[in-house]
Amino acid sequence: MAVSLKNILKNYFAAFLIAVFIYTSNFLNTDLFNFGEYNFVVWFVLSIFCFASGWFINRQVGWHHGGKVLFAIIIAITILSLITVTFFSEYFGTNQIITENLILFSLRNITLGAMGFFGMAVQEVLSGEREAVILREKLKIYEDNIIDAKKEAELTLKEAEIKAKEILTDAEAQAKNIILKKERIERELKEFIQAEKELIKKYKDL
Repeated sequence: MAVSLKNILKNYFAAFLIAVFIYTSNFLNTDLFNFGEYNFVVWFVLSIFCFASGWFINRQVGWHHGGKVLFAIIIAITILSLITVTFFSEYFGTNQIITENLILFSLRNITLGAMGFFGMAVQEVLSGEREAVILREKLKIYEDNIIDAKKEAELTLKEAEIKAKEILTDAEAQAKNIILKKERIERELKEFIQAEKELIKKYKDL
């Protein structure tokens, strides 16, 4: 149970952070491009945090599941933000033209959520490129192994051919030697028989 809870916290901590960042943006100045009092810097930092959170979401739970989680977070936080702004309109200064202000708050939440999706997309692309590089290296090693195996097979085949030729040559030489020995024995036997006949003939003449 403790291990499971630890995995849940590890996988969804970044999702919790991006939810906090998006909801916190409701309490900032509504003018995104107001450079006074470092407002734009704060928005930029929030965008970077959302980007980084999206990066870690994709790294931990993947593109498909992480995208669903982030989309659900954006919808949920946007609804929560609209409820908060509606009930505390005096604090957020939305008494006038409330519809436009609600749309503006929604767009701010969606913008930061989009930064999270951007972080996920960048991480997915870089991860895909890294996997492609690894696969290319494996393919290269596999091709090198095939070439080495082919060379080794050719070398083994040549060695077998050389040995076969040597065996054939030895067999032919042995066959010739056997034939020569046979011919020599037959010749010697004929000479012995002839000599014996001559000897018997001489003995009869005596």
